[in-house]
Amino acid sequence: MLLYSATRLTHYHFSFPPRIYGGVKDGFCLLRWSENVGTPKASLNLSPREMGLPSKTHQGCTMEAPGRYSEELGVAVRVVQMACSLCQRVQEGLFGNNPEQVKSKEDDSPVTVADWSVQATVSWVLSECFGSESIAIIAEEDVQTLSQADSAGLLDSVVNTVNECLVQAPKFGLRGPVKALESCDILKAISRCNSSGGPNGRYWVLDPVDGTLGFVRGDQYAVALALIEDGEVVLGVLGCPNYPMKKEWLDYHHRYYRIMSNLSPPAPGSWHKGCVMYAEKGTGEAWMQPLVHYQGRLEWPNSARVVQVSSVDDPALATFCEPVEKANSRHSFTAGLANSVGLRRQPLRVYSMVKYAAIARGDAEIFMKFARAGYKEKIWDHAAGVLIIQEAGGMVTDAGGRPLDFSKGIYLEGLDRGIIACSGAILHQKILKAVDDSWDSSSL
Repeated sequence: MLLYSATRLTHYHFSFPPRIYGGVKDGFCLLRWSENVGTPKASLNLSPREMGLPSKTHQGCTMEAPGRYSEELGVAVRVVQMACSLCQRVQEGLFGNNPEQVKSKEDDSPVTVADWSVQATVSWVLSECFGSESIAIIAEEDVQTLSQADSAGLLDSVVNTVNECLVQAPKFGLRGPVKALESCDILKAISRCNSSGGPNGRYWVLDPVDGTLGFVRGDQYAVALALIEDGEVVLGVLGCPNYPMKKEWLDYHHRYYRIMSNLSPPAPGSWHKGCVMYAEKGTGEAWMQPLVHYQGRLEWPNSARVVQVSSVDDPALATFCEPVEKANSRHSFTAGLANSVGLRRQPLRVYSMVKYAAIARGDAEIFMKFARAGYKEKIWDHAAGVLIIQEAGGMVTDAGGRPLDFSKGIYLEGLDRGIIACSGAILHQKILKAVDDSWDSSSL
């Protein structure tokens, strides 16, 4: 069980763009955009670095002035960084053979202390930042298991994990509650994520631990957070704690990397175990930054760099990704499809939305998923990753070539057969044609 040793948590500190209102609600400092072009009640003249944005010139890359959602993006990246740190601690603890940390849902998929803890942490931060009365969140987990009489120990673990995470908030440019959260606060934060989505309004979409099976196996997983406005994804943040910044580390198995990291811990300046990727709609850029070292602090832009999709358009040279598990994916169909298109490389089978990250930064060129009959795709499994690929220069559609529709609630309704993500238009068109040619002849 993770222990909470601090008696008092520190407050948040946010750095946001200029022309922001400042205010206090229930002892908590809230910052709001000023819609008035005149002088706001509290004006902060901050640099892009202080705003939590990449500087206009950084490592040879350029970035336009702060976008429409820069305030939300700054908060989202920070809280995902913090959530990834939480997950890393819990994942290490799982190898201590603590069965209480893992439960099964009704569909037999696993759920862990990290799933509930991340959801509670992100929900609490977003609510404190943007107001609990106006914020709407869709997320994967509920409190049914935690509320059962025989789950007191599990709930205690979640409470301790959340508080242990929030006490570290200052290193991420955030600040936490004035005192440790109690069980009722945690359950409330998790339960708050009950929005049904739809075509109107603004709501956040969270998958606290995407790829939980990979997580419990010490493999790849992701923390995914997106903002949807009027049915369109407008920002996405994807935390990949086991996906290294340096591509050459992909040649080594994650378990080998973990062993070597324990034997010879890397210095803060060379930390590259995991990464966070993010994008804002319409900017034409996606960014990647390393996870914060356990001894370090998040100093924006934290070595952030622009990522772009691969320029490979020859199927023989392309790498394609597909889900690891066969339960909700047709591996035999994708294998036949890959052969018909001329893909010669072995598929990269990866848990979670890390597949989207691989395409966005050029480590792979194609992601195909064709679910088995009866399976319905949820928006939290795709929203953040889809936007990041698109802003990095790639394409994501259903198998009919139509954009994914995030305006129908928690499911991707009207999906034509499956999902296809590609690094460019040439590969995308070849895959679409191959699907049309092969679908009717498939027995799946």
